[in-house]
Amino acid sequence: MMSLAHPWLLLLLVAPWFIWKFSKPHKERVSAVRVPFFRDITAAVGAEAQQGAVVLRRGKFQMAVALAVWALIVIALAKPERLGEPVVVEKSARDIVLALDISGSMDERDFMGKDGELQQRLDVVKTVLKDFIAERDGDRMALIVFGSKAFVQAPFTEDLQSLTGFLDQTVVGMAGPDTAVGDAIGLAVRTFEASDVEERLIILLSDGADTSSRMTPINAAAIAAERGITIQTIGVGDPESSGSDRLDLGALEDIAKRTGGTFFVASDTDALAQTYTRIDEMTPRIVEEASFRPSENLVWMVAALGSIIGVVGLAIMILMKRRQTT
Repeated sequence: MMSLAHPWLLLLLVAPWFIWKFSKPHKERVSAVRVPFFRDITAAVGAEAQQGAVVLRRGKFQMAVALAVWALIVIALAKPERLGEPVVVEKSARDIVLALDISGSMDERDFMGKDGELQQRLDVVKTVLKDFIAERDGDRMALIVFGSKAFVQAPFTEDLQSLTGFLDQTVVGMAGPDTAVGDAIGLAVRTFEASDVEERLIILLSDGADTSSRMTPINAAAIAAERGITIQTIGVGDPESSGSDRLDLGALEDIAKRTGGTFFVASDTDALAQTYTRIDEMTPRIVEEASFRPSENLVWMVAALGSIIGVVGLAIMILMKRRQTT
């Protein structure tokens, strides 16, 4: 499909007619004697007419060349282009932060695997998370890990394969043995400062009570709620345990409710997988579509054609004039 970027410039096509019609021709008053058949007389005596002795007239060929060149110049100024088929680009309108607890208690082997054997909590969580990430095609995701401190393991990215690679590199205790749930939420909120989408989601997974945060989880959740961030919480520990290994179900549930999210408890591999499935169903992906047509600039073709016509036309007129004088 052909198109013009500036079609209004085609109005210049009639500019020569307006100039010819409404502008006054250039005139000079000089003393002269009109001689009929002047060209024939000068040719007969072998004389050469001086400047101003002959009234110059534009031939039809000269006018045709001039008009063609002018038309091509105007078309080139209008920027002709060839448009390709429409291309639709989908952009996710949701950003997700995965906040993963890697404290010392995540080393417990109390998750029943598909093979019937007990597996490490973190290994099971990483396996389920990989499947969850693989299905988020188009979403931007970030990964935060926390123990005694919270760290951004991977900033927001649409390269989910690299995000999975960062997840593989996480090991139990690399962020300290304790659990800083409040700091993890606070860091996730700061991470969203680089996000300009409306849908913002934190998926927080922890297996213990907060023991080392500088900001309480409830206060951090309140700040997240003020900024329109939803937090879905998942508990994978043992609520019957004591001390720092005890799963604080009440705190995780309160965090989720304050931000409009939901609290889940997962005690085995299947329950954890179902939890992420339910989260995906509750917060479906929102997509913004933008369409555009790829274009190819054709100005050079029109300009080249105008140059060729102008040069060839000038050459033909010079040859015609030489033939007339010989």
